[in-house]
Amino acid sequence: MKNVPVIVVLTKAAQAAADRTAALFPGAERHVRRDRGLTGEVTFDHAADHLARLFKAGHPVIAFAAAGIVIRAVAPLLADKTADPPVLACDPDGRHIIPLLGGHHGANRLAVTIAAALGGTAALTTAGEAALGIALDSPPAGFELVSLNGAKEFTARALSGTPVQVIADHGPAAWLSAARWQQGQGGLILRVSAARDAGPQDLLYRPKLAALGVGCARGCSREELIALAQQTLRIGNIAPEAVGCVVSVDVKADEAAIHALAAHFRVPARFFAPAALEALTPRLTTPSDIVFREVGCHGVSEAAALAAAGEAARLTVAKQKSARATAALALAERVLIPAAIGKPQGVLHIVGIGPGDKIWRSYDATARLTAATDWVGYKLYLALLEDLAAGKTLHSSDLGEEEIRARHALQLAAEGREVALIGSGDAGIYALATLVFEVLDRDNDPALNRVRIDIAPGISALQAAAARSGAPLGHDFCAISLSDLLTARDTILCRIRAAAQADFVIAFYNPVSRRRRTLLNEARDLLLKHRPADTPVIVARNLGRAGEKVEFTALSTLSADAVDMLSIVIIGASTTRRIRRGTQSRIYTPRGYAKKRDAAAGQGR
Repeated sequence: MKNVPVIVVLTKAAQAAADRTAALFPGAERHVRRDRGLTGEVTFDHAADHLARLFKAGHPVIAFAAAGIVIRAVAPLLADKTADPPVLACDPDGRHIIPLLGGHHGANRLAVTIAAALGGTAALTTAGEAALGIALDSPPAGFELVSLNGAKEFTARALSGTPVQVIADHGPAAWLSAARWQQGQGGLILRVSAARDAGPQDLLYRPKLAALGVGCARGCSREELIALAQQTLRIGNIAPEAVGCVVSVDVKADEAAIHALAAHFRVPARFFAPAALEALTPRLTTPSDIVFREVGCHGVSEAAALAAAGEAARLTVAKQKSARATAALALAERVLIPAAIGKPQGVLHIVGIGPGDKIWRSYDATARLTAATDWVGYKLYLALLEDLAAGKTLHSSDLGEEEIRARHALQLAAEGREVALIGSGDAGIYALATLVFEVLDRDNDPALNRVRIDIAPGISALQAAAARSGAPLGHDFCAISLSDLLTARDTILCRIRAAAQADFVIAFYNPVSRRRRTLLNEARDLLLKHRPADTPVIVARNLGRAGEKVEFTALSTLSADAVDMLSIVIIGASTTRRIRRGTQSRIYTPRGYAKKRDAAAGQGR
């Protein structure tokens, strides 16, 4: 289930309220009907189909549309109320906000938030929240309800007047004080406890108080670390649901077993610098000089657990050992807020945004850009992402500073940030992904090596040019950059000769620059020795951006004077054809289906 809601807008009358709603949720997108003259990040043609797709993908949906439209769109998909994402219907002015689905999974909270901002009314209809003033199956952050079905029965009995006794063994339970039920003993027991063997209860919440500190040898198996953690929890009589975070020293930030352990408990993994853990040495039960020599602090698992749990905490379970790992446990006085503990493993998303227009930007790219707190990129590319830039820290630089950008992005991520390194087209084609790995390969910096790297592919210039032109890449092709800044001119010419002899379709990237005006003409002359003068050529400029222009010419008439720095040139093979059918002119390269068809026809005779 996604966290950021999608605001769906069907009419002009709802545009203002939808805009104000989108501003409440950083990263939220407005999805608008294409034919209504509306402003948004994503457009669609059919409202019901689009709503169904969003619901099926797990997106929270805030629809400025009639409730009936929304209900009919998602009704065929309803299967499990525990998994339904929030779905809300709002009138055009935002006066009435109705949570239709997922009331206890965030829809009610979304409705209240929107109503407060727009001056409207949140129409809450869930029995518990409407009558009791509290949604028992949707506790606040830091508390986990153990039995979902129990909440339904508990709510029904409380509504019927059965007295409720609240027992908080661990952690504050002030959030329960708002409940409008009869208090007293001899009826229902609601217990808040981190203990594995919690006492009698009709409803049980686990407060996220336990900081699970771990250390392990490089390459420790996930099975070993999980088994040790479970043993540690049993020793401390702490329930697994009470674990609030998994913590360790930052030199282990890229250790797969630690992240697998955090995923096992469905909590974040956080990491501390050795100096921060070393300051806790007087509170450790088993300080080790060997550990100090290895990582710079006298203990990892105990110190990390204490650092996460706070100054007043003491170890609940001292260091436990397995063959390749250690674990310790500390219990905080208040529920843990992982975002305020240590730092996460840094993440670097290398994102290709395609040619520029957001309609050619992949959903994966948008998701990574939305998740990142920091964007690093050439200032032109950052400007193309204005629709997603709210709340982001931008780090821009000029053309030609590619390595500076790659290194800066890695260094920001090494600080524990989530960073997007942005390039046009595809990140791995003449772009920044290769520079990132080159820096890692050359520097071998331990801090940079711990960064998690993800790559979001984009539509490359050769794909975009081909799509605008027909199907010139229908058979074997290659890409050659004509920039001699990083590749020797003789090497480029050697590659052009080889591609010409092999009869590849060729996509020329960086065909000209202000100072480099002759290499494209030399490439043309080399190719004319191997393919016809009328070989189709595509010159595409500013693809996916204002001023886009796609022109067809012949190889013999191709000239560098007709090409600029923002162009890509695709030169056909000897078999590439240009056809005119009706009002359309298209270029394509046959794959060989005609031979297959002729052979089949011959067998049929």
